[in-house]
Amino acid sequence: MQRNESTPDTRSSTTRRSLLALGAAVAGVGLLANTSAARGSNFPAPQKRRTRVPPKPGEPIRIGVIGIGAPSTPAMGFGHCQRICALAKEGKEQVLITAISDVAEPYLKRGVEFCSKEQGIEVAGHRDYQQLLARDDLHAVLIATPEHWHARMATDAILAGLDVYLEKPMTLSVEEAIELRAVVKANDSIFQVGTQFLQHAKYHKARELIAAGAIGKPTFSQTSYCRNSKDGEWLYSVDPLVVPGPVLDWKAWCGPAGASDWDPNVFFRWRRYRRWSTGVIGDLLVHVTTPLVWALDAGWPTRVVATGGHFHDTAMENHDQVNLNVEFEKGHTMTIAGSTCNETGVEVLIRGHKANLYLANEDCVLRPERLFVEEIEEQTFKSPPGVADQDAHRLQWLDCIRKRTPAIGDVDTAAKVMVIVDLATRSLWSKGAYTFDPTTLKVARA
Repeated sequence: MQRNESTPDTRSSTTRRSLLALGAAVAGVGLLANTSAARGSNFPAPQKRRTRVPPKPGEPIRIGVIGIGAPSTPAMGFGHCQRICALAKEGKEQVLITAISDVAEPYLKRGVEFCSKEQGIEVAGHRDYQQLLARDDLHAVLIATPEHWHARMATDAILAGLDVYLEKPMTLSVEEAIELRAVVKANDSIFQVGTQFLQHAKYHKARELIAAGAIGKPTFSQTSYCRNSKDGEWLYSVDPLVVPGPVLDWKAWCGPAGASDWDPNVFFRWRRYRRWSTGVIGDLLVHVTTPLVWALDAGWPTRVVATGGHFHDTAMENHDQVNLNVEFEKGHTMTIAGSTCNETGVEVLIRGHKANLYLANEDCVLRPERLFVEEIEEQTFKSPPGVADQDAHRLQWLDCIRKRTPAIGDVDTAAKVMVIVDLATRSLWSKGAYTFDPTTLKVARA
């Protein structure tokens, strides 16, 4: 599947199929009047179809995991299983993984066997995630599937009365993000997106300083996520034994994105293809963009333009180098660089009229502009040592489930980041700028 600049952008049709599938899934409970209305902000409020009792004090939080992943890949779902079991053994939280779902039989078996052995219980396995959601013994679900399934599965889980941890990026498209945001807001589920860099203390200090006016008007910020490889990115090994049939439900894997001919490269390396992923932008840049958007609190992104290319990994359909320029509702500009062909990024920096915040390492450094050195003292705010951000993110979600309090990685922040992701992706492929209207929640070409 080679990149072809003359090939029409199939993402728009994929998005329509995803929206139709999502609308069909919830139409039976009166959630969405129609797809076009759902893209705005005035469609009927979703109603939860099921109520569950939160875990009582001293009772373990029982969760299900959807999407284990291939051993040859990062396999985030399996990684979550490993760490959640470890956190329970370490006494950091009372939590049990009681059910697992995956469309590939060997990955499902791997997850079930591991969690059963580690926890000393019999963990249930389901090829169909809907069977997992229908169980009576769950409080929450962790979703670690490819991003074209995120909106649909998260919506189904919330309507099943479950709290949700959703791997990043929140969705594949901005329309899906706005719909999911409405579902989250209309229900009382604890919802968290897996952007664990939000746990870094430096971003919390930056948010505090910005809100207090310590740097004056924040005008311009920059960040990046850059890495390199000799052969290309996401070239995970292909297992010839995993093919459609008894071993793999390929139709279910394609799901809301629509039917597709079997392609083992897509199944094992889906981040490389534009129909299934936003590549560098959605997989890597959300990590660094999310905490910056959260710290700045600059409102919705309103205009995005992106440039990029295929400079080394020319076989990959998605770009291996991208540069984004983002304008925000409250008056701020952010530049973001992403690469899988060079590992040298830019310094993480927030510029204000009076002072700047340097966030390149684990600390937050406040440094005044030359004109304000007599008024503002340079300070370094040290981060506490030994913060395991992913574990902190998991534990906060679990703690919020118990306390019924909002989790960081909230749906509003994630939706704003998805505006950046989707508009930048459209800009890359069409070579134009795109705008987002915070009032109508709609996208337009500039």
